[in-house]
Amino acid sequence: MSKEVPENLKYPIGKFKKPDSYSEELIKSWISDIEVFPETLRKEVEGLSHEELNWIYRPGGWTIKQVIHHCADSHINSIVRFKLALTEDKPVIKPYLEAQWANLPDTTQADVNTSLELLSGLHKRWVILLRNMKEKDYRKKFVHPESGNEMSLGGNLALYSWHCKHHLAHISQAKKYKGIFI
Repeated sequence: MSKEVPENLKYPIGKFKKPDSYSEELIKSWISDIEVFPETLRKEVEGLSHEELNWIYRPGGWTIKQVIHHCADSHINSIVRFKLALTEDKPVIKPYLEAQWANLPDTTQADVNTSLELLSGLHKRWVILLRNMKEKDYRKKFVHPESGNEMSLGGNLALYSWHCKHHLAHISQAKKYKGIFI
């Protein structure tokens, strides 16, 4: 029987809490988080060795390398969801099996710089899109097919602001524990 992983190792900054409402100031703050993420991530992993990139952040968790590639995969999916919701009426999005994606060869074998470069360009485009959205655009929604839940673009922006910080904390945590979970 496996031991339960403590919540603070799974969610070092806490679980995401969907805001009930959001102001222009909050939206600007979340966009700023999206904007600085690629460079912050790059600095966080700069100089790590092959061995260090394979440290995991908690028992049963992903390696630093997998976290970086996961961020690229996840953020690609997110910008597509933004574009779908901006151009269609409550589109049903396509979910993906992130745990299985984390074990595909482009995640397990690719150099992390491929995803760091991808994130840099992707986030530049994403920020342009976000800064040109109107307040009404942030109320547009997409539908998750498994739950049937609707997510507003404002809520999704808040989620991805959190997502950036969440995975930066995972990488920091893996570095702190220096591979003891392997």
